[in-house]
Amino acid sequence: MGKDKLRRFAEIATFSNVKQLDEGKVLKGSWNISQFHNNNPVILELACGKGEYTVNLAKLFPDKNFIGIDYKGNRIWRGAKTAIEENIPNVAFLRIQIENLLDYFAENEISEIWITFPDPQPQVSREKKRLTFPKFLERYRFLLTDGGIVHLKTDNDQLHAYTLEKIQELGLKLKIRTEDLYKSEFADEVLSIKTYYEKKYLAHDKNINYVRFSFD
Repeated sequence: MGKDKLRRFAEIATFSNVKQLDEGKVLKGSWNISQFHNNNPVILELACGKGEYTVNLAKLFPDKNFIGIDYKGNRIWRGAKTAIEENIPNVAFLRIQIENLLDYFAENEISEIWITFPDPQPQVSREKKRLTFPKFLERYRFLLTDGGIVHLKTDNDQLHAYTLEKIQELGLKLKIRTEDLYKSEFADEVLSIKTYYEKKYLAHDKNINYVRFSFD
């Protein structure tokens, strides 16, 4: 591990807006009160990377709480540090494996879930790792409040198509879909937030897929 990564790992251990592994489990069922000290809705960004969506959503919606989740601490460092430097109180980060979500959040604790440019896991043998595989979708259903929304932004056409298939197969409620977000009518202030990876894809004229759905 390089010196920069070691420094960032050491630094996030001191950040009040970062919880790592087991220390996040004690907040299960009480994130809004224990971490954010309010009763506002809690929204997750899964596979958050550098946390661009987490931080920018928090700026747009100060009356909501946002938690970015990723396992790579050196990436989380960037978003957490920005939130501290810019005094954004409604932001937190959780360093865990996403498949362990149910160890950290209670039933009906989450109001929205954002999945932003996850690893598409294109190999058939890795289908179970896709963040819209039915196993994950059932966990999201458990965590979300009634009417809770899931958003997926991806440059990967196959993951987008796969997700649409699962929405139909499982009888979920499709709200919005587009295979080219920035040529659609849906590219508002929220959906136009761009991650580090998205900017790279757009620089190569890659289309951006977006789907929004719920479980009821």
